[in-house]
Parts: sequence; C-alpha cells; structure tokens
Amino acid sequence: MRLNDLDERIVHALAEDARRSYADIGAMIGLSAPAVKRRVDRLRAEGAITGFTVRVDPAALGWETEGFIEIYCSRNTSPEAIKRGLARYPEIASASTVTGEADAIVQVFAADMRHFEQVLERIAGEPYVERTKSVLVLSPLLRRYAAGPPDGSDPEPSEAAAPR
Repeated sequence: MRLNDLDERIVHALAEDARRSYADIGAMIGLSAPAVKRRVDRLRAEGAITGFTVRVDPAALGWETEGFIEIYCSRNTSPEAIKRGLARYPEIASASTVTGEADAIVQVFAADMRHFEQVLERIAGEPYVERTKSVLVLSPLLRRYAAGPPDGSDPEPSEAAAPR
C-alpha cells in the first residue's frame, strides 16, 4: 500500500513520538482528533503501521559495545535458514540479507568486547556459516527511526537523530 500525504504525515508524527495524542497530531496536520484516530486505525488494519514501541538506549541496558558482523554462508543457505539461526541471539538488533560478497549483515549489541567476541564465535559456529567479518562501532553519528520528514526537507535535529 502507498500512503497518501496525510497518512504519511501521521506516520512521521507517530515515528517521532508514538505517545503523541491524536489531538496533537491533528493540530499539526489540520485534522480533528477523531479523523486522525480513524486513519491510524485504518493504517494498522491495513498493515502500514505494524506496531508501537519504545526506543531505549542500549547502554542503559548494559549493552556498551556495538558492532556489525558480515556473514558468509555455505551454498544454498536460504534467507529463512539464516533468520531462524540468528533469531536465537538476543544480542542481535537487526539482521538483513545484503548485496555484495557477504550473504547477510547483523547489528550486535554486547555488554563489552569479550561478550561481543563470544557472540561472534557463536555465530561463526553456526552450521551454515563459512566465515564472518566484523567491525566495531566507535561512535554512532546519526540514528534515524523514520524515513525522514514528510515534506522532504532536511530534518531538524532531534533526540531521535542525536548520537548516544
């Protein structure tokens, strides 16, 4: 489904702050609170909005180390097999198949370097993994939690885009 302009503006407002009231969103985009609620309900029913969540700084949970691991798999390993194998790791924040030499890349948060190394070793030991390549994050420079502003202009600095 493709979002129209009003729906896109609602989604961006919710992505910025999912606790924002329908009245507040309505005031921002020129709709009544009930009209915003109806649109949000429709967007949820159609699957455009898949849920609401909270963003937590991983460091607040004790996850001080961040890194990315490229995974190189044996032939004929399906994306579903990779997904099933990686789903067991609570340290993995995201996993995606990618273009290029690697088959997948995962974002890992760990308590410290030793913990990251343990996760890396466990992933490398999966039966479908031939080799891995990892990099550690020194300083996150920019994090976005939405596709950008609805009007296409440059976003203003916000806590969501600020480094940790």
